Amino acid sequence: MAFAEPDPATLIKLSTSVLKVEVMRTQGGYSLGSGVVIGEDRVVTNCHVTRDARLISVLQGGLRLPAQSQQVDAYHDLCVLHVRGIEGSRAVAFGPAGRLTIGQVVTAVGHTAGAFQGSSGEVLALHRMDGAQVIQASNFFSSGASGGGLFDADLHLVGILTFRLRGGNAHYFAAPIEWLARSRMDSEAAQQIGPLAPGELAFWERLANAQPTFLRAAALEVEGNWRGLQPLAAEWTLLDAGDPEPWYLLGLALSRLDQPRDARLALECSLAISPDYAAARNELQRLALPRDAQSETHVAGISCRH
Repeated sequence: MAFAEPDPATLIKLSTSVLKVEVMRTQGGYSLGSGVVIGEDRVVTNCHVTRDARLISVLQGGLRLPAQSQQVDAYHDLCVLHVRGIEGSRAVAFGPAGRLTIGQVVTAVGHTAGAFQGSSGEVLALHRMDGAQVIQASNFFSSGASGGGLFDADLHLVGILTFRLRGGNAHYFAAPIEWLARSRMDSEAAQQIGPLAPGELAFWERLANAQPTFLRAAALEVEGNWRGLQPLAAEWTLLDAGDPEPWYLLGLALSRLDQPRDARLALECSLAISPDYAAARNELQRLALPRDAQSETHVAGISCRH
């Protein structure tokens, strides 16, 4: 997959708001990440960037500004650094990830190997989790860009670049800005800069059976493990019949297991919930089978009713 670069004017504008984060680790050496200015003296980054920190600095122009404290939401991988000297005028505007649509153009910006870089892409999927939607986009980013920003066409921050799955070109995920905007983060007590407790892992870093269903399903899809994906997706439809994603994944698995009729029915369930779900429509077109005379949908013992 080819990745486009944003226009230079966009990068110049965002370069004052997306900064490099430098971490001196307790076990020695340095690690690098990115951060986004969200207010005066406040920069958000990923907690996995700062986890082993003895000292955290944010680089603003030619200045290296030390962080005095941080607010930690380790599970959602969001840490807000308190850094004296960060100008509020550099803060970005928020744009709710909940208003994003599949196919919408987004721009990812962060620091990679010491260089400020960006990529243009589009939203591939929106995964429901904890009252918001984790954004999966086609924008490439590597480790140094963790904590950088994902922006919509109006340059509103919609997500924080967080993690990627290996084994595929289009498995790049951003934490939704709604998690950051929650009142819990505003009221979370700041703590001194220092290493996080060993058990404070992000949702995507945990063992597979402790990860959200969408991530377990994504890993099975990347592996091409359709026999594993089919029962997981079927169970997911029972837990949240109004979410189009599990119905799509069920249809995808059934299609790859050479069960085209049941696959079609599951995909139609997905499209009945979200008519613009492009992945489900594309898979349905790929099957290219005639419609059954009956409109009732019933897949693997599960009725498609919402």
